[in-house]
Amino acid sequence: MNQRRSLRMIPALALANLRHEWILTLCLVIALAAVIAPLLVLLGLRHGTIETLREQLVQDPVYRELRPLQTREFAPEWFKDVARWPEVEFLTPTILPLSSVVQIVHPENGRVEIFDLVPTADGDPLLLENRGVIPADDEIVLTAESARRLEVGTGDELTVRVTRTRGGRTELAESTVQVGAVLEPRASSLARVYATLDFVLDVEAYKEGYGAVQRGWSGATPEPFLSFDGMVLLLAEPMPPIERTGLIINTGFARIEPLDASDVQRILGLSLPQTFHAYHLYSPGATVTPASLRAVDQKLRGRDRIVLPWAAVEVRADPDAGRIQLIGLSLDEHQADKIGLPILPWGALRDRADDGKRLRSVLLPEQDQTDIGSLTVEGVETLSFTLNPVGKTALNRPVVPVELIGVLRTAAQRAVLFDDQSQQFRMARGGYRGFRMYAASIDDVPPLYERLRALGIEVQAEVETISRIQVLDAGLSRLFWLIATLGIGGGTAVLIASLYAAVERRRKDLGMLRLIGLARSSVFFFPIVQGASIAGLGLLAGFAGYAGLATAINRTFADDLQAGQRFCALPGGQVPFIILVTLALAGAASLVAAWCTTRIDPAEVIRDQ
Repeated sequence: MNQRRSLRMIPALALANLRHEWILTLCLVIALAAVIAPLLVLLGLRHGTIETLREQLVQDPVYRELRPLQTREFAPEWFKDVARWPEVEFLTPTILPLSSVVQIVHPENGRVEIFDLVPTADGDPLLLENRGVIPADDEIVLTAESARRLEVGTGDELTVRVTRTRGGRTELAESTVQVGAVLEPRASSLARVYATLDFVLDVEAYKEGYGAVQRGWSGATPEPFLSFDGMVLLLAEPMPPIERTGLIINTGFARIEPLDASDVQRILGLSLPQTFHAYHLYSPGATVTPASLRAVDQKLRGRDRIVLPWAAVEVRADPDAGRIQLIGLSLDEHQADKIGLPILPWGALRDRADDGKRLRSVLLPEQDQTDIGSLTVEGVETLSFTLNPVGKTALNRPVVPVELIGVLRTAAQRAVLFDDQSQQFRMARGGYRGFRMYAASIDDVPPLYERLRALGIEVQAEVETISRIQVLDAGLSRLFWLIATLGIGGGTAVLIASLYAAVERRRKDLGMLRLIGLARSSVFFFPIVQGASIAGLGLLAGFAGYAGLATAINRTFADDLQAGQRFCALPGGQVPFIILVTLALAGAASLVAAWCTTRIDPAEVIRDQ
């Protein structure tokens, strides 16, 4: 018989045999459905319960938040580095809790409420996932509790009042803002106000005594402190060794050494009259502050002395003028006359860098006609400013107030900026005292928690809650696969035995097919077709049973679930996998019976006849 024709006959004959023995076929289908349906329900319960729990955690950003437990300074570079971690979705600095307390004044009834001010920024999940918006500079976002206390809603205008005590007087600053949004109650049960980081930092600065010019809040400018590498002390009389030792006790200095004329020239950049005795006071590896200079000056009361602080500072002149080394001198008329210098326009040494115009004064060398334009100093932050020529000097290098040298020395260790508007040097913010951090998913919280702890940063996070869900997921997975293994093994054994028995019952019929010309390879597919057909019918019955049970379960727990949530739900991507695995197992189970069909000898039919 033609091979192709015989292969087409086998499926029809196999299905006809199943219809003929419909009672046995029905029993096999029910048996398979009894195995498949419970497994589907168990898989649906595992997926539905875990996904429901995970969805509740994922939808609530509070479970993805990591909060620092300690107050310490975090540098701006730290925020840039951590924000690039793949586990981090959102990160923004915060300020000290005591500095974040503000008063909100209702514009109509004048009622005043105290709230905690929290910084936010683009991408804040707590706001965006709780019907909030990212506020503009003149907007705030309120928690539900804050809105309830103030009896306001989105679009209302409020007045933010910041208070401080300075010089024994209470001062206040106000700013009118608009309510950009009111968060859902689940965002926070506390009375909080969310605003931009710039606004929050201005509030903190005002409480510390500084001003915010752009908001009309008065206050001081955070001027940089002065720091030096050492101090050259000039005396008219030599100092005995025992008195020298006294100058490094409780003054902040660690060493004192005598200097000759060449040493003074190297350190200060100028030559001194031979009548002076010079000494170098310094602390290796440490900076010298104005307090140390005052301490030495106090110990030398009654002596004729000149205190000359110094620091090795180089600046870069634009354009392409190379590096310039400045001489820093601040002397009164009497001191300048003693060391043979003309009177300096800026006068004697001061303890502060509060006069930007004075600091930027410069005496240019007489023999050098080059005009110094903009200067740049590479420190923690690039500092650029211009010097104002106020005269000429016989020295071979530009002379500036030594306070400017102290500012530039500080800029090498702390961020210092020059404000073009106020023409003042000011300290840039060195760091922040905390942060708000949200992980990209709840699965990222535990590794992010451990990563921060490895850096010595103790944080609070819902690690235990998330870990319990992960443990539950792993436990249910193991339980499912254990039961599935038993069920699949039993179902496969039943199918093997049934198909083998069917071959034995139809041994004569299959032998007759061999006798009329069907090849062994054709008869081989007879039980395979039957196994696949029974498995397909079992799948249909199993999915039907699952659908009924899942519907009943979901309706039973509907009151405890949110809209769109299901307690029993199969993952859609696994349905094709379940079908393929079931058909593959059915095919494998039928191989024993298929092999038996190839062992049937057509001669057996003739002998039995």
